[in-house]
Amino acid sequence: MSSNSIRILAGNSHPALAKLIAKRLGTELANVTVTKYSNQETAVTIGESVRDEDVFIVQSGCGEINDHLMELLIMINACKTASARRITAVLPCFPYARQDKKDKSRAPISAKLVANMLTVAGADHVITMDLHASQIQGFFDCPVDNLYGEPSVLRYIRENVPEWKNAIIVSPDAGGAKRATSIADHLDLDFALIHKERKKANEVSRMVLVGDVKDKVAILVDDMADTCGTLGLAAKTLMDNGASAVYAIVIHGVLSGKALDVINNSMLTRVVVTNTIPHAEKKKHCPKLDTIDVSAVLAEAIRRTHNGESVS
Repeated sequence: MSSNSIRILAGNSHPALAKLIAKRLGTELANVTVTKYSNQETAVTIGESVRDEDVFIVQSGCGEINDHLMELLIMINACKTASARRITAVLPCFPYARQDKKDKSRAPISAKLVANMLTVAGADHVITMDLHASQIQGFFDCPVDNLYGEPSVLRYIRENVPEWKNAIIVSPDAGGAKRATSIADHLDLDFALIHKERKKANEVSRMVLVGDVKDKVAILVDDMADTCGTLGLAAKTLMDNGASAVYAIVIHGVLSGKALDVINNSMLTRVVVTNTIPHAEKKKHCPKLDTIDVSAVLAEAIRRTHNGESVS
């Protein structure tokens, strides 16, 4: 076992999740102050020694995403210059993960840029959850642990979806088919797919269902819900094809723009998101939202990393 101790630092993106992780590990959050000067520069003060300690910095890619990324980079660099033994960036939701390929001329691969920035700042290790594309791990020159929310999703379905044995797992696009089939296999359920055609980003024009959902509870599974346009249209398509109810289970609930209005006015029975992104305020405006707590998964990964145990 390591002789050094775990130090958990939290940025401003998701302090509630960082507190839950620290509580599960039986420790307190380290004393860090992140402020802004009047000219909007970020200033970080680490209020205790991290020399020769195992430092884990929890910062999710959400909200003021660029500010939070800059905070993380400065905190990593501050710990590096303060002689921390190892610095692990814990990113429950990886920022810029959707910009992972050159899908049109002159498009940037921003996820690779973020990976380079984290490495140059001084991160020795990265822990994240359900990357949009698992190849993003290859953008890094340091070890990356990509944790999966699937076991938590399976537990939620078994415990909270009535008549789940008469359900069908649906992927709202071809890209998520692998994720949905894996869940369907674990639950011994059928699988359906929705093919969507986009006119432009965040705007779906038409949907075609492949599979039979008649008189079944449809469970939509995706890694990220942003404006929720896809989920709203998918729910309508499924109900039009005879589904008895539609649930949506998403790992990263970004829920930006008019997402809450779309959910409230949709045919979705419930939208379930994990707490990789904070949404306590949003739940007040959207009674259909429910939460899966993934702090235990992240805390266990941190504990195993610190003790040199296998994370897989």
